[in-house]
Amino acid sequence: MKTIITHNAPAPIGPYSQAVLANGFLFVSGQVAINPENGELNLSSISEETHQIMRNIKAVLLEAEYGFNHVVKTTIFLADMSLFAEVNEVYGSYFQSHFPARETVAVKGLPKGVNVEISVTAFKA
Repeated sequence: MKTIITHNAPAPIGPYSQAVLANGFLFVSGQVAINPENGELNLSSISEETHQIMRNIKAVLLEAEYGFNHVVKTTIFLADMSLFAEVNEVYGSYFQSHFPARETVAVKGLPKGVNVEISVTAFKA
């Protein structure tokens, strides 16, 4: 088991790792729209919030030498299901022909009052 840490994604805001690699599986913790360059939330629009999250996920994947083509499962947490279409459009643009299994759920609240949180699991043999 190996802990993945990169300065190109936000540092954890609690007692957890950015990602853990175990037996070819990479478990990436839920990411929110914190810009790792300045530590500020990027909430200018739901589209930009989602792009920031996906850039954070990409940074963690790259640190582990994985890519979006290795992602097998994602979970999207939304503060409001009315955001689904915009989030889905941005999220989908990060995957080419391989689309992972996924669930999207609406929740009562998310850390730091954000609108979206996304976690992924990737696999590489």
